[in-house]
Amino acid sequence: MADEMVRRAQRFVNTVYGEDKIGMKVDEDGNTGWDLMYALTRALQYELGITALSNNFGPTTLSRLQSKWPSIGHLDTPANVTMIIQSALYAKGYDGSNINGVYDDRTAAAITLMKQRMGVAGAFPGSDLVPKVFKALLTMDAYVVVNNGSETVRDIQRWLNGRYVKRRDFFVMPCDGHFSRAVAKSMIYAVQYEMGMSDGVADGWFGNDTEAGLQEHVLSVGSTGNWVRLFSAAMLFNQRFNAFTAAFESTLSTAVSSFQRFAALPVTGKGDVQTWASLLVSYGDQDRKGAACDGVTRITNARAATLKSEGVEIVGRYLNPGGSELPEKQIQPGELDTIAVNGLRCFPIYQTWNRVVDDFSYGAGVHAALAAIDWAKFHGFKDGTTIYFAVDYDAVDREVTDYIIPHFKGVFRTVGENSSYNVGIYGPRNVCQRVANQGYAVTSFVSDMSSGFSGNLGYPLPANWAFDQIVTKWIGSGDGRIEVDVNIVSGRDRGQKSFDQGLDPTGLDKDFDDSYHDAALKDVQDYLVSIGVPETGGDNWNDNDWATIGGISTTEAFDAVIGMDWLFTDLARVLRLRKALVQAPVLWELRKWNPLDKFADDAVKDGDRDDSSTGWGQIFAWVAIEARNYCMDQGIINGSRLTDADKTSVWNRLHDDPSYNISTAAYLTIYNAHQIGVTRPGLNTSDADSQDILARYNGTGDGAEKYGGELIGLYQVLEQYNRTIRTS
Repeated sequence: MADEMVRRAQRFVNTVYGEDKIGMKVDEDGNTGWDLMYALTRALQYELGITALSNNFGPTTLSRLQSKWPSIGHLDTPANVTMIIQSALYAKGYDGSNINGVYDDRTAAAITLMKQRMGVAGAFPGSDLVPKVFKALLTMDAYVVVNNGSETVRDIQRWLNGRYVKRRDFFVMPCDGHFSRAVAKSMIYAVQYEMGMSDGVADGWFGNDTEAGLQEHVLSVGSTGNWVRLFSAAMLFNQRFNAFTAAFESTLSTAVSSFQRFAALPVTGKGDVQTWASLLVSYGDQDRKGAACDGVTRITNARAATLKSEGVEIVGRYLNPGGSELPEKQIQPGELDTIAVNGLRCFPIYQTWNRVVDDFSYGAGVHAALAAIDWAKFHGFKDGTTIYFAVDYDAVDREVTDYIIPHFKGVFRTVGENSSYNVGIYGPRNVCQRVANQGYAVTSFVSDMSSGFSGNLGYPLPANWAFDQIVTKWIGSGDGRIEVDVNIVSGRDRGQKSFDQGLDPTGLDKDFDDSYHDAALKDVQDYLVSIGVPETGGDNWNDNDWATIGGISTTEAFDAVIGMDWLFTDLARVLRLRKALVQAPVLWELRKWNPLDKFADDAVKDGDRDDSSTGWGQIFAWVAIEARNYCMDQGIINGSRLTDADKTSVWNRLHDDPSYNISTAAYLTIYNAHQIGVTRPGLNTSDADSQDILARYNGTGDGAEKYGGELIGLYQVLEQYNRTIRTS
């Protein structure tokens, strides 16, 4: 809800400063936010005489402020600076008086209240505004519990602020009741300060000196004081204890033992070095031996011997190629036999790029799942194997919601429907846990050595973790020398120790080669024209009406099918059939879509009928149910048999989800072969059988026979190019 005093703050910064002085202007809408705080930060920098203005309140701003106005209060401070303060108070929800440039009693009371809520009233008594508190004022940080935060977490945040805020590099953190990146870093500063590190040496990073210093602060039952406070806080932040205490009692020791078992640490019940490390930083003690590793290098007999000498039992390897720069990233011919013969086990990883948000979507998840299934079968991984799908970047929470979770929904549905494999996830802690919470991953492979990721800082180890990646290092010598990522093992996934004979990929369809686009399109156009289907319109429909309601041209239909080529190819490879047999009816139905199809769909949406042929492949829900049930009965796909009660949900997915519709068209192709009594379509299905299968797509009778006769020619045009590509 808009606030009039926030609007006045916005008007103040625009009127007094604006684009001419600070290079930005804010919307005067009465809604608080970072834009207003950035503008006020720039305004302060302008008043301090800084010429290179920035949204960031950095070291230069702080230094200038400390020199010029080390304590702002009722004394002679420029009115504009006081109005910056008063505007920021309103932006944070405090009483900023009348934004009148006078540091009056109301302004002083607001600053006093804010310092109390921050926990720094003891360090900075009185109502004056000091530089570090000014820095905090110009943020959107909260100092009261928000969004179902914890009062105990807030108590810790306030205690940390109050105890350490006068140290040079420690700044006021939020006191909002939530563990966060800022809190995680502040905890490391606090540990370093308690060790006696001086300003400039304490840096907020967990390194060798910090780990060595903790050797002198092992805690056990009977320990008391600030070290116990810090340790109990770290336990609470990791969701392993529920109290902030200065006394190490038996309840804390029991909780520590539980955490140690969970994190695969030696169970001592003490606050020892390894436990401190695992609580304070995602990778923990990087000198730990891991029973697993992953890498981009082929496992040879010599390298296997090196791994075993390091205590490695399980190796993570990649299903798919890694490009010319990583020629051994993919599992190499005979490598799994070498792994098994040497008494090692293997877990598979599927990753194409997956390092930016645009790599993730529901459709991309479907594609990744089908490709991973194909590769897993090619390499010979048995049913029950967990495949880890990668999120190899620091996805923020919004991206997890909008992209990563839909992606894994596509992965999970597709793997579950088309194989007996399990879905795992590789990624930062927050990403892994959120995907697991949705039920889309059975286990997590955690990228904990990326300790700076926001998805690792401030988040506990996921409950379903199987592998915890903590460090990259070289091990061995000579022919056995190998670089690996060391992984701690929970035991939730032990990989596979034996492998099936891999499926032969010879003769399978491949991805479309765009260099053939124009020639293939022309041949499709020429064929359709030859049977009376022009580039646009046709079937006696008024061309303008047809276009208005969404009819598409031959070119548009062809490009749509080529745009989804990845799905046609993946389905063809997994089902071991020719993709042209699925492409042909889908392309035809897209091109031949007409007003009757729209009217029928609208009638279903309006509740006037319960079914219609819909979506890319123009499939009835009842037909989809029959086809899918048949394929389930035959063990071709997995799932619970569908009934008439599922008709509405099936129709909606056919209408709204092209991936579901095209997949159903592939299953319908198999079902149609069964209905007419011909062999299940495969890599060598005859044109005669293909024509009969295509005819059945349109039902039975003379109309279906005509349909099959028309589509076999389209099939042959598409198959001509598919054959050229797969044999090149």
